[in-house]
Amino acid sequence: MYFINLTLGGVGSGIVYAAVALALVLIWRATRIVNFAQGGMLMITTFVALGVIHATGSYWLGLLAALVSGFVLGAVVERVLVRPIENGPPMNAVIVTLGLLLFLQAVAGMVWGGTPRSFPPLLGIKGFAVGDARLLLSPSDLFVIGAVLVVMALLVLLFRVTPVGLRMRAAAFSPEVARMFGVRVGRVLTLGWALAGAVGALAGVLVAPATFVGPNQFDAVLVFGFAAAVVGGLDSPPGAVVGGLVVGLTLSYVSGYLGSEVALLGALAVLMTVLMIRPNGLFSRTSVRRV
Repeated sequence: MYFINLTLGGVGSGIVYAAVALALVLIWRATRIVNFAQGGMLMITTFVALGVIHATGSYWLGLLAALVSGFVLGAVVERVLVRPIENGPPMNAVIVTLGLLLFLQAVAGMVWGGTPRSFPPLLGIKGFAVGDARLLLSPSDLFVIGAVLVVMALLVLLFRVTPVGLRMRAAAFSPEVARMFGVRVGRVLTLGWALAGAVGALAGVLVAPATFVGPNQFDAVLVFGFAAAVVGGLDSPPGAVVGGLVVGLTLSYVSGYLGSEVALLGALAVLMTVLMIRPNGLFSRTSVRRV
């Protein structure tokens, strides 16, 4: 039973990391940029959702407000901050997104204060009972798992089937060629950031009941979400989910059997092992370069 609960706990936390990883994968596939400000963006939208829930008493209105605000915030960030440096060195995007993260955390601290706040879950957080034992799996966990799997499936369909997804991939890999074929690259990149902002907002609402809401509460989730995206492959939505589960299970098993103080070392060992075997991630595709 101890092993089962460790496994269920790892799946529950891993699917949370997968939700954040999906937002990182979406921006990477759409713009070839790693958004280090993703944690700050989803933190702001989660505060918005919390305010709407307290004002209306409706979880669904709060979720809708988070999705809309995330969509708008993503579009504004791309237009105002990312577009001016999109043709510059890759390090420029890293510096801009890290600066945006610090800015959003400072703004959140000034507006909402630094005290973490609880976020109401949609469903119960009490684990299911099996005989005299209680599992570390609740109705809220099942809702989060289902939501993340649905988002993963929608992203796969977006990039593989829809014309919008194909335009995003073309604009990300070769914007000059995409423009020659009539793709409005600027609009496509803005849409990619906006959709990633909405996915990140959903991730924030799903994560918040387990982590509370505060200016710095999502930092660890962003780190583990980034590790999940790298393990699974930044090009693969299914890889983000698998990577999140790998990271979550690793942290759970190492913490349960060896102690919480070495849990981070276990996650680092998994990350380094995957990068040595598959530098682009478990679900990455072999790229061909013509010389």
